[in-house]
Amino acid sequence: MKFRETNLQQGAELELAPMIDVVFLLLIFFIVTWKSAKLERDMDISVPAAEETTDQPSTVAEIIVNVRQDGTIIVNGSELSEEDLLAKLNLISQDFPDQAVILRGSSEAQFQNIIKVLDQIKKAGIWNVAFATTKPVKE
Repeated sequence: MKFRETNLQQGAELELAPMIDVVFLLLIFFIVTWKSAKLERDMDISVPAAEETTDQPSTVAEIIVNVRQDGTIIVNGSELSEEDLLAKLNLISQDFPDQAVILRGSSEAQFQNIIKVLDQIKKAGIWNVAFATTKPVKE
């Protein structure tokens, strides 16, 4: 009686090309999201506290406009004048009419500086505006 040898059976091979593709896609995704999150946050701004604030998940397409204490306007890590901000927002609102804008004004900034930025947002025709706040610290 002749028995079949078990070591002659062909084993399953691991395909590396699809796995490498998935790893590179994940790497690209995390680099892009990290870069955009880094540009959106300005550490020199401490937003005001509010009792009725909710933690909203950030979306990819939202624009975050930062207003520092001295009134400088920061968008995507670059300082803009009021005219430059209006031009940038006009271009965005033409392509995306329902564009969301989050206004992060420093709690130490003059109210007039934040109102000037809000005026530029409204002049650009953007209606979807939110103000960033934090929850008050309980002592």
